[in-house]
Amino acid sequence: MAEQIEKEKSASDDFPTWYDTKSRKIDEVEFCSWFMNKHPLRYVGGIFYDINGAVNIDAMRKEIVDILKPYVKTAIVRRANQIIEALRCEALTDKLPKHTDRVHFRNGTYFIDGGYIPEKEFCSNRLPINYNSDAPKPERWLKYLDELLYPEDIITLQEFMGYCFIPTTKAQAMLMLIGSGGEGKSRVGFVCRNLLGDNMTICSVNKLGYDRFALADQEGMLLMIDDDMKMEALADTGVIKAVVTMEDKMNLERKGQQSYQGYLYVRIMAFGNGALSSLYDKSDGFYRRQITIKVKDKPDGRIDDRNLSEKLAKETEGIALWCLEGLKRLVANEFHFTVSERTVQNQAEMRKDEDSIMDFFESEGYVTFDADAICITKDLYEAYLMWAEGNAIKPRSESSFSREVKQRAGKLGIEYLKNAAIDGKTARGYKGIYANHVIKDVPFENKKSA
Repeated sequence: MAEQIEKEKSASDDFPTWYDTKSRKIDEVEFCSWFMNKHPLRYVGGIFYDINGAVNIDAMRKEIVDILKPYVKTAIVRRANQIIEALRCEALTDKLPKHTDRVHFRNGTYFIDGGYIPEKEFCSNRLPINYNSDAPKPERWLKYLDELLYPEDIITLQEFMGYCFIPTTKAQAMLMLIGSGGEGKSRVGFVCRNLLGDNMTICSVNKLGYDRFALADQEGMLLMIDDDMKMEALADTGVIKAVVTMEDKMNLERKGQQSYQGYLYVRIMAFGNGALSSLYDKSDGFYRRQITIKVKDKPDGRIDDRNLSEKLAKETEGIALWCLEGLKRLVANEFHFTVSERTVQNQAEMRKDEDSIMDFFESEGYVTFDADAICITKDLYEAYLMWAEGNAIKPRSESSFSREVKQRAGKLGIEYLKNAAIDGKTARGYKGIYANHVIKDVPFENKKSA
C-alpha cells in the first residue's frame, strides 16, 4: 500500500497544480490562476484583452481544450467553456486605460510628444502593425492621394487618419469623401483596414440611426467606415451627433441582453456620391460635425491600377509614419482640423442646396428686410410656399419652418416676437422683415409697421 501511494505521489509531480490526481478533476480556480499567470488577461465589456489587444475567444477556447486533452476525456469542450466563464469573473475589469498621449503598436509604444519604447502595456486598442522609424516613404500612397485630392485637402485626411490612432472624440467631427463615382475613394478604407485591423468596422451611417443594436457593435472601435453612403436623408440625426462628439457613457444594447452604459470613441468616415443630409435637422449642430471633402473627378482615359491595393499594403508602415505626422499636427492645434477654404465653401454650398429655408431668405422678391417692419409667421410661411412652388422645391412643413426660423432669427437679423401686433391683432411673428405678397401696390413708407 505504501509503495502504491509513493508511486502515485511520484507520478503526481508531473501533473499541473490544477489537476487532482485522486479525484481526477480540474480545479477551476487553480486553473484560472495558472492560466492568467501564463496569459495575463482583462475582461471588459464582453471582450477578453491581453497585452496585444482583443483576444479571439475561439482561439483561446482551442488553447484551453488542447491543455485539457491529457486530463479530460469526455465533454472537453463543455469543460473548456466552463473555464472560460470562470475566467470572465477572474479577469473582470471596469475598463482599460484609454491613452490619448501615445499610440500602441504591435511592437511597442509611440509617444506623441516624441519617443518610442519597445515595452507594451494593457490598452484599449493596439494597432496590428509595427512602428518602424526607418520605413521608406510611401511613394505610391502619396501618388494615389495626389490623383484623388487637392493638396490642401490631403492635409485634412492625414490628420483624420492619425486621429483614428488614439481613442478619443475630442475633435468632434466625422469625415466624408464625396465624388461622382469611380475615383477610387474606397482605397482609403482599404488602407485604414491595414492600419487598424480589427479596431475598425464597416457599417452604414443610416443604420446607426435606425438599428438600436448597431451602436454596441462600435464599442471599443477606433473607426467606422461607410464605404457606400446612401443618398437617403436621415430621419433622426441624434445618434450620429452623439457618436461624433460623445465623451461620456452611452446606452448600448446587444441582442438578447439587457441594455447597459458603455463608452464609444469610434470615429466615422464615409464615402459617397453626395453629402450627408437630414429630413428635419438643419441645425448648426448637425452640419458642424461634418467635414465633407470633394474628390477630384476621374480623368478621361485613366486606366485603373488593378494591383494598387497590394502595392499600398506593402507601404503600410510608411503610411503609419505619415499618419503620425497628421496626428501630431492635430494635437498641436488642440484637435482642430486643418480644413481648406475650398472645403469650407463646398460645405456652405451643399448646406444651402439642401436647406430650402435659408435659400428662401437669400432669394429676391419674396421678403424685404427692414428694421421697423413686422410680419406674422403665417404670412412669412405663405411667402416661403410661393418661393418653393416657383423653384419646384418640396417645402418644409409649417411647424418645421416656424421652428427653424425662430432658431435662426439672430443670424437673419430679425427678432422673434411672441405677440406681434398687426391690424389690432396679435400673433407670433418677427420684427425686421415683412412678406412682399401681403401688401401690394402700397408705397414703401406705408409698408412699415410700428
